[in-house]
Amino acid sequence: MPMLESLVSLSLILVGFVGLVAGGELLVRAAVALAAAMRISPLVIGLTVVAFGTSAPELAVTIQSVWSGASNLAVGNVVGSNIANILLVIGVAAIVAPLVVHERVRRIDLPLVIAVSVGVWLLSLDRRLGHLDGVLLCAALLGYLWWSMCEGRREGSCSGASASSLVEPLGPWAMARETVRLLVGLVLLSMGARLLVMGAVDIARVLGVGELVIGLTLVAVGTSLPEVATSVIAGLRGHRDIAVGNLIGSNLFNLLAVLGIGAATSPHGIAVPHAVLKLDLPIMILTAVACVPLFLVGRVGRKAGAVFLAYFAGYLVYVVLRATDSPFRQTFEIGMLAIVAPLTLAAIAVSLYPIFRRRSPD
Repeated sequence: MPMLESLVSLSLILVGFVGLVAGGELLVRAAVALAAAMRISPLVIGLTVVAFGTSAPELAVTIQSVWSGASNLAVGNVVGSNIANILLVIGVAAIVAPLVVHERVRRIDLPLVIAVSVGVWLLSLDRRLGHLDGVLLCAALLGYLWWSMCEGRREGSCSGASASSLVEPLGPWAMARETVRLLVGLVLLSMGARLLVMGAVDIARVLGVGELVIGLTLVAVGTSLPEVATSVIAGLRGHRDIAVGNLIGSNLFNLLAVLGIGAATSPHGIAVPHAVLKLDLPIMILTAVACVPLFLVGRVGRKAGAVFLAYFAGYLVYVVLRATDSPFRQTFEIGMLAIVAPLTLAAIAVSLYPIFRRRSPD
């Protein structure tokens, strides 16, 4: 019977992933078409509409988790997804097609992601995100959306038809078609999220693995698949503003909307496990900080992408070692501090060297 239950749970996870990816794809395509028809700049489309569309799986999973009593899965999903968005998604996208970083992302959006990440960590110090915390996060999201839309329309008007060049102008029937596609995508996302949570919780119970670990690994990677697909496709098609904006905007949406709505609507808020507060949230902040030198250069190349992927693999290994209380955990920690940290500092220095060289007097 346990074997049969495991197969059923794996089938639920697989079907859930398919629903998430298919729904995210429909949602993103429809959202991009509708936003471009509104003459919003490509970067803002990536930071808002595309990013929020690809983060809809995280929102669906988190809402479903908190209302089913699996709050550890909800927090692990958001934190793990944000780590995956930077290390996994940027890694894969940069290897496929080197990414170009817009000046606005360097000056405003990346610092905002870092500030919001630190803010969520501070709000979580009491081990819970309560209703007031959720309302504050949602209010910050609305402020960011209002500012981004105003800025996007200004940039779109300054750049002429740059935004509308993404798609052909939409007539009434085309607008209706894209709206239907958007709604179908939302339905698929909701159904996929429900099946994925059911399967993930069942797997955690059968294998004796905590829901937090499942959320930080399996669910986080699964709900990041739309970001992977979107960023890779956008990079290959030359829409690199959308590729990078999708990642940064998705992290903002996860923190402000997913955690905010989850905490504000949950009967008891969202409990934050000690392990997340002590390690995973700081790692999420550090991954965002690690983008600073690369974004200052204005480009994320294939070598940097490979390094990010290696870091993500190391993080997944550590999560498993921590969950199983492996005797190799301490050795792994020492190795990461003794080898990875110096290499990271050296890589940052090398990436910043061209900037300081250009600014130094002749």
